[in-house]
Amino acid sequence: MNVVFIGPTLPDARHAANRDLIVRPPAVQGDVLRAVEDGATAIGLVDGNFENVAPVWHKEILYALSLGVQVFGAASMGALRAAECAAYGMVGLGEIYRQYAEGARVDDADVALIHGPTELGYLPLTLPLVNVDATLKRLLHSRALAPELIASLDATASDMFYKERNWARIVAGVTLPAGIDAHRLVTLLATEYVDQKRVDAEQLLDMLRRTPAQRTVVAQSWKFNSTSMWKRLLSQPDASS
Repeated sequence: MNVVFIGPTLPDARHAANRDLIVRPPAVQGDVLRAVEDGATAIGLVDGNFENVAPVWHKEILYALSLGVQVFGAASMGALRAAECAAYGMVGLGEIYRQYAEGARVDDADVALIHGPTELGYLPLTLPLVNVDATLKRLLHSRALAPELIASLDATASDMFYKERNWARIVAGVTLPAGIDAHRLVTLLATEYVDQKRVDAEQLLDMLRRTPAQRTVVAQSWKFNSTSMWKRLLSQPDASS
């Protein structure tokens, strides 16, 4: 079976679940290990929790890879871990992964957002910077807004704490040129919104659907070491349940 950890990036991903593709909520430390112990043959990491819990550990990704489990990452936490673990065999997908892998983007918070609970479909309450940048890029290419205004919007959004970022606050932080109405600008930005995280997550899901449900151990230039901290994770009651 293949397993994907996904939540606010693609709330309707649960509809893609079937016998061969298991959809699990955003991952925390130990969840990738648990998927391996449950028999996963390939793992897709999109979303992960991080603020009030320990995030997905690189070590558990390496453990999966050492056992022949393919691990893919995209869009959010998955893009971060894929960029960090690419040298060990983790496969990154999508534009956001490319930006991190090439060093064009370095701040983990660029993919972060505040959202509602699972019961409300992970209703987004703020905007991730990666989507803001993609939206402004579209407007620049279409010449819907002047380059100077787009640059100001981009700078304002980049400087904003991820928990406070939305279109209204971004626009409020910019000195608008004469003739530009703030309300209409917010409407335009919302209408032209590019959800790059969703686009990348869909690419990962497509990859998982095409990945054979079998483990394949390949020759590696590195060896997985069972450290004391790793053994501590294994000893936790639910680590392999």
